[in-house]
Amino acid sequence: MFDSLSDRLGKIFDGLRGRGALSVADVDAAMREIRRALIEADVSLEVVRAFMEQVRERAIGAEVTRSVTPGQQVVKIVHDQLVDVLGDAAVPISLNAVAPVTILMVGLQGSGKTTTTAKIAKRFTDKQNKKVLLASLDTRRPAAMEQLRVLGEQVGVATLPIVAGETPVQIARRAAREGKLGGFDILLLDTAGRTHIDEELMAETAEIKAVANPHEILLVVDALTGQDAINVARSFDSRLDITGLVLTRVDGDGRGGAALSLRAATGKPIKLIGVGEKMDALEDFHPSRIADRILGMGDIVSLVEKAAEHVSAADAQKMAQKLKKGSFDLDDLRGQLLQMKKMGGMGGLMSMMPGVGQMKKAMAGANIDEKVFDRQIAIIGSMTKKERADPDLLNASRRKRIAGGAGVEVSEINKLIKQHRQMADMMKKVAKGGMGSLAGMLGGKMGSMMGGMGGMPDLSKMDPKQLEAMARQAGIDPRQLQQGMGAPTQPQLADKLPTDVGALFKSAPGLPGLGGAPRFPGLPGLGKKK
Repeated sequence: MFDSLSDRLGKIFDGLRGRGALSVADVDAAMREIRRALIEADVSLEVVRAFMEQVRERAIGAEVTRSVTPGQQVVKIVHDQLVDVLGDAAVPISLNAVAPVTILMVGLQGSGKTTTTAKIAKRFTDKQNKKVLLASLDTRRPAAMEQLRVLGEQVGVATLPIVAGETPVQIARRAAREGKLGGFDILLLDTAGRTHIDEELMAETAEIKAVANPHEILLVVDALTGQDAINVARSFDSRLDITGLVLTRVDGDGRGGAALSLRAATGKPIKLIGVGEKMDALEDFHPSRIADRILGMGDIVSLVEKAAEHVSAADAQKMAQKLKKGSFDLDDLRGQLLQMKKMGGMGGLMSMMPGVGQMKKAMAGANIDEKVFDRQIAIIGSMTKKERADPDLLNASRRKRIAGGAGVEVSEINKLIKQHRQMADMMKKVAKGGMGSLAGMLGGKMGSMMGGMGGMPDLSKMDPKQLEAMARQAGIDPRQLQQGMGAPTQPQLADKLPTDVGALFKSAPGLPGLGGAPRFPGLPGLGKKK
């Protein structure tokens, strides 16, 4: 969602980082560009004005002029101000009330309110082991109540039985009674929406609020709505005094202005964001992490959290033991591919890793097929247990049989086996040489430099001159360090990037399960060398 804004800001900051000192004119020029970028991203004009005033005041003060790296300091100021606009800290849904804690879901029709209600119920059930009751108060939209019942079955959450002819207020009373008698921890009420705000909608929702006495009132807003999302939020807040917002379709290609405007315009926190259609595609809203993503700094914390959700301690321990022995069979490769797929595929992982924005663009330009994971998993699934354990058994006739079973060409079998062999060789090197061998895998002067230094130094604490000298010693242009540790620019990547996924990951920094010469063995699921 924030890709276009992130690109615009990235170009502005690249121009600032390359200068040794910034004049007031330089700052003003950058501020004009940032202002234009925010307006193009559909951020509310009043929010843009307040944002720019705060940033400019700090950017032309002693905070920047006395800084060793003024360009970086401006980036930090913009980052801090973005966090301030989005909210100082994450605000989770409050359950600090007498059970059953009632949560009222409100919003316009089509914003994803019913689906989000079921997602929240699944989240409470799976992550906090809460007993949740779902109740639909939408008597107007055809099959709305049936939709919630079906979603409840999908996520394994109880739903209030449907009784024909009841009004929304009567359903709310019955739901409250059933919640108490059934010993439920949480009661989620899904109200009716409209295609636009009207007095009838507000009056009905206000009446439901008076009867249900909800602890939380969550407004569901479609992030693709744009500027009108602010008007919707203010209208609901003025009548219902909402306690928080839930943004849906954050994974869409909208410009992101709604997310940057809602918190500042209403004063109410964004509590959750919907990042996909699946029932587990719901995340806590962390202002600092969103600001990191917008400014191209990645989101390593969310990446680690996502890895923890999909990689069990037992699996990690098992892989660590295999690493210690230097063994890596095709079952292990399939496990790595499945884990990567669960974590959002290559695109999902790249969006959270710092300094890979240009690489991600180049991958998109090369038309990389994310379904390659599915095909490789199908190939391994078509093998026998013995073949997965010992790939050397795979002669020509066996490969032909496997290709027929997986519905692919034999050439794809050959590529997969080659990728596996390269990974297995790397695992053996790690097992024999220990972590010291990893420096050699980095290759070139940087690898030898890191090996001699005993690991990667903390660049943020190094003197700029020392950093520049180190870069020149490694044969790197010092200016590239300020643009993401020597990451090549997009045109360079696009020129060199192959369209074949096997060749791509042979030349790019290695990731588990994708062949090539993996240079980051410590990625989720690969365990840790003891």
